[in-house]
Amino acid sequence: MADFRHETDRLILREWQDGDWPQFFKHTNTPAVMRWLGGVYSDDLQAMQRERIAECNKAHGHCFWAVERKQDGELLGFCGLKRSNQPGGPQGEFEIGWRFREDSWGKGYAREAALAVRDIAFTRFDAPQIIALTVRENEASWGLMLRLGMQRDEALDFASAQFGSDTIIAYSQTREQWEALHADA
Repeated sequence: MADFRHETDRLILREWQDGDWPQFFKHTNTPAVMRWLGGVYSDDLQAMQRERIAECNKAHGHCFWAVERKQDGELLGFCGLKRSNQPGGPQGEFEIGWRFREDSWGKGYAREAALAVRDIAFTRFDAPQIIALTVRENEASWGLMLRLGMQRDEALDFASAQFGSDTIIAYSQTREQWEALHADA
């Protein structure tokens, strides 16, 4: 989705700009942020992540978008959709994901961005289902998945030691579940 931009009350979700990457890695490539994501990235892994996001966007028209705070233009992290492609995991599903800098935690930014992305998945991309992946130990991540209305989906779990655990666990939400959430609102 060329020139993607979506605004929430406090945030702007948008395409990446070259100048975003140094700021992004400065604030998110830390032991605390990367604890459940395989550890702090080397320069080579940072370059690979940039390339993966660019390739994902090129192939599917969407990926993880930069998240900017409206108030001051600070880059807080990313949130968006990619097509799930983890070795051994569910392939091709709409996967919602996020990563936010530590000084933005606990302020509702990840939830605000993820709610927007969830809705974008169903309204703009006509997703039949979304999934989210994490490790069992990452309570903050799966806690947000629950707050999005997602449910634990053990059928999508898979073995992987990539993120410091032996299993990647999955949460999912179908279009019907999403529609039911909006019908109750």
